[in-house]
Amino acid sequence: MDLVPALQEPLKKVLGPTTAKVMAEHLGLHTVGDLLHHYPRRYEERGQLTHLADLPMDEHVTVVAQVADARLHTFASSKAPRGKGQRLEVTITDGSGRLQLVFFGNGVHKPHKELLPGTRAMFAGKVSVFNRRLQLAHPAYELLRGDTEGEETVESWAGALIPLYPATAKLESWKLAKAIQTVLPSAQEAVDPLPDSLREGRGLVSLPEALLKIHRPHTKADIEDARARLKWDEAFVLQVALARRRHAETQLPAVPRKPGPDGLLTAFDDRLPFTLTDGQQRVSREIFDDLATDHPMHRLLQGEVGSGKTLVALRAMLAVVDSGGQAVMLAPTEVLAQQHHRSVVEMMGELAEGGMLGGADHATKVVLLTGSMGAAARRHALLDLATGEAGIVIGTHALIEDKVQFHDLGLVVVDEQHRFGVEQRDALRGKGKQPPHLLVMTATPIPRTVAMTVFGDLETSVLDQLPAGRSPIASHVVPAADKPHFLARAWERVREEVSNGHQAYVVCPRIGDEDDDPKKGAKKKAAQAEPPGGDAEKRPPLAVLDVAEQLAKGPLQGLKVEVLHGRMQPDDKDAVMRRFAAGETDVLVATTVIEVGVNVPNATAMVIMDADRFGVSQLHQLRGRVGRGSAPGLCLLVSEMPEASAARQRLNAVASTRDGFELSRIDLEQRREGDVLGQAQSGARTSLRVLAVIEDEEIIAEARQEAAAVVAADPELTGLPGLRTALEALLDDEREQYLEKG
Repeated sequence: MDLVPALQEPLKKVLGPTTAKVMAEHLGLHTVGDLLHHYPRRYEERGQLTHLADLPMDEHVTVVAQVADARLHTFASSKAPRGKGQRLEVTITDGSGRLQLVFFGNGVHKPHKELLPGTRAMFAGKVSVFNRRLQLAHPAYELLRGDTEGEETVESWAGALIPLYPATAKLESWKLAKAIQTVLPSAQEAVDPLPDSLREGRGLVSLPEALLKIHRPHTKADIEDARARLKWDEAFVLQVALARRRHAETQLPAVPRKPGPDGLLTAFDDRLPFTLTDGQQRVSREIFDDLATDHPMHRLLQGEVGSGKTLVALRAMLAVVDSGGQAVMLAPTEVLAQQHHRSVVEMMGELAEGGMLGGADHATKVVLLTGSMGAAARRHALLDLATGEAGIVIGTHALIEDKVQFHDLGLVVVDEQHRFGVEQRDALRGKGKQPPHLLVMTATPIPRTVAMTVFGDLETSVLDQLPAGRSPIASHVVPAADKPHFLARAWERVREEVSNGHQAYVVCPRIGDEDDDPKKGAKKKAAQAEPPGGDAEKRPPLAVLDVAEQLAKGPLQGLKVEVLHGRMQPDDKDAVMRRFAAGETDVLVATTVIEVGVNVPNATAMVIMDADRFGVSQLHQLRGRVGRGSAPGLCLLVSEMPEASAARQRLNAVASTRDGFELSRIDLEQRREGDVLGQAQSGARTSLRVLAVIEDEEIIAEARQEAAAVVAADPELTGLPGLRTALEALLDDEREQYLEKG
């Protein structure tokens, strides 16, 4: 993080090429600075001094004792078949009891020379039992030379906190600790990124002191001091990066877009058959205030599936058309683009028939543009865009192509942000005479802190009320291993829904075609869904193609079952979705491709197989696909995990609450932040190391305020060279793109 000469020193020079190569390849550490920022994961306490008479089993202890005798044995083993295996047995005593120490293999040489009868030393290790006798295997020890060694040495060594580092099979924690001790003196040269006033105002230790304390703490208070300081570094530097981006955006010019008093928006509001919820009115006001300014709006609109985001976005688009501009809505798939187009035209009625007979006075044209349109229709649509005839355009990535020209692009609405890359967003923004306003919509509930961290360059609006008339969804966990008859009942329920004229989804974690490597898939899904320490399943996850076949021949025989997954051709996917939407298919067996998107009000049931393989927020998102009509929805979470497992507790949480924000919080607490903060946060040296997005909500909120104040006062950070350096290190290419919101 601190690119200062001493900290820029390549590890190759300091630690030698072999160690440096392993560190670079396995831990992404290249310089002294990288290594200093590789913090301990936790600390082992050498157990407090214990008498040999009362040693606890399986615990780490530290004892002070005298060597009574030492014997070296040779033996034959698979590794040393000629009787060359060596075992050193040392018996120690402290007057209250005796204890055996054992050392094996190459580890016998040093203790054999040093642990001679009569030698007094401190020994630390884990107590185990061998042949019904207590022993310490390969203990760490420190010789005490003569009686001049005071009790202080003993006490300080025994109470020492031993840092344990995130390590790899190629590089054990103690080797890392040794390497860090070698470079620790360089910590003195770390340039502090925090402004002095901020650091002193919050009583934080300096960066060199924090680095020393985190790697070589004397007390637990040292660790607390260091972590408090380093958390601030991470939160503050990231928030400064985001604040500078927000500041840069405010420097861009944009055309203010204000709706006319009796224009299209008023006409639209007059024909709505219902009143807007308080939330919709509040969020609309926030958006209209932004649109009226002369720099581009950057707003994230988040709300549950069905909370009326599309209506809010449409009103913003109409306001822009009112002021003479054009508005674009980008959808991640053709099916979704067509669906948005249909619903917008329906909501607008004759207001969407600009230039046509029967169109209203204020009407505009609503044009659909997708990649699979015929040449003539496409030519027509492109002409409407270029002349300004089309006030509202809805489409897919096809809108970003070079050929597409707008008359006056004023607003870009992006549906489901995480499905769009940076370049695409920029390419579309480049189509306006001046940068257009931007509204990003997501149905994934994002906890406040993640919104501040991941979407920190966007202002956030939240729709947290569901409009009246949405049907409740009942969710239940189906424990397939403990109670197989529950699973049989689940398929009966699906048949019942279909016989009542409804449809159902069955979701599986894997596709199951020959390109699909079950090992990879299982690992990936297990890693994605399992919190650390969970019992990952041993068998590969269930696959769409297998499950569909088994259902069609078995419990759902006679029903029309189709499959849908991401590796199908786009045309085939669209055809399957169209048949399902039209009610021609009874049961759709799919991967999570259905997570974003298609609105089939007639689908009332969903069965999620191997539900424990999905994240909490993902399950909530999937569940939102049913219960979209007037009939109540049913979601069954099928799992073979035992009742006491963490995975089952997660599923119980999903079944017990409909509050997406509450669930996204649980999700985040149980997963590593890296999963939530996206690729650029995972594993590499740019990732969050000590900052926990949920626990440290206050720090992130305060850091955001401090960062905004610092950037407002000095946008170029000319007076803060340390902060500038830290930013440059943070914003390597990958991270730049990550902050651009890929």
